[in-house]
Amino acid sequence: MNAVTWDQRERIIALLADASADPDVRAVVVTATGRGFCAGADLRGGPAAPGTGERVQGERVQGERVQGERVQGERVQGDVARMIARGAQRFIGAVLDCEKPVIAAVNGTAAGLGAHLAFACDLVLAADTARFVEVFVRRGIVPDGGGAYLLPRLIGPQRAKELMFFGDAVPAADAAALGLVNRVVAAEELEKTARAWAERLAQGPTRALALTKQLVNASLDADRAAAFAAEATAQELCMTTRDAREGVAAFTERRSATYEGR
Repeated sequence: MNAVTWDQRERIIALLADASADPDVRAVVVTATGRGFCAGADLRGGPAAPGTGERVQGERVQGERVQGERVQGERVQGDVARMIARGAQRFIGAVLDCEKPVIAAVNGTAAGLGAHLAFACDLVLAADTARFVEVFVRRGIVPDGGGAYLLPRLIGPQRAKELMFFGDAVPAADAAALGLVNRVVAAEELEKTARAWAERLAQGPTRALALTKQLVNASLDADRAAAFAAEATAQELCMTTRDAREGVAAFTERRSATYEGR
């Protein structure tokens, strides 16, 4: 069910960073193979983590080296918070911070961190067989990976709490009605539709899209004065691009614009 392993998470974070830095990358699609989109974090593998019985390396304190060893299974306060910050939150942040538009093509079940991976994307396409599950309450834990940040901004606090309190599976059609999904398509049409959307985005003014993404993502955390100031600055930056000059020229010349992403 495509649970996210440590190495897979790091690879995706690196690919998203590379996409931001590469002017030839104009759009990103996140999808999966098999019957699931992502079942959440895979807790079975990866490097040894604090709280798993690993040996603790000594630290220098006033010139002395202090040796220590964790008791098997011992968890020190702060271990979990660090693990979440360096893992799930960094993973979701990489999607939100990617400078290129990111499309989620959800082919099956998206649960826990997998659901938040989809919700962090700029546009969400879902197969009619897909479903979304806030699975955390079933395990007796709070949502992580940015869930309590993302969902209220997408669907409001009451709906977000309903999904998180009960942990029920939400079919794709219901997710679309709630506003979690942009469009639901037949499973056999998902890849074709995602590619068509990505190609359309890839032909757009890439830097303008990046700045638009930043403005929208920041808007719910800013007051009006800050949002208006950010908007004005973004437009100032945007007007220095080749694509902005091309867009204005195309308008005045009554022709279609051809954007280069620069």
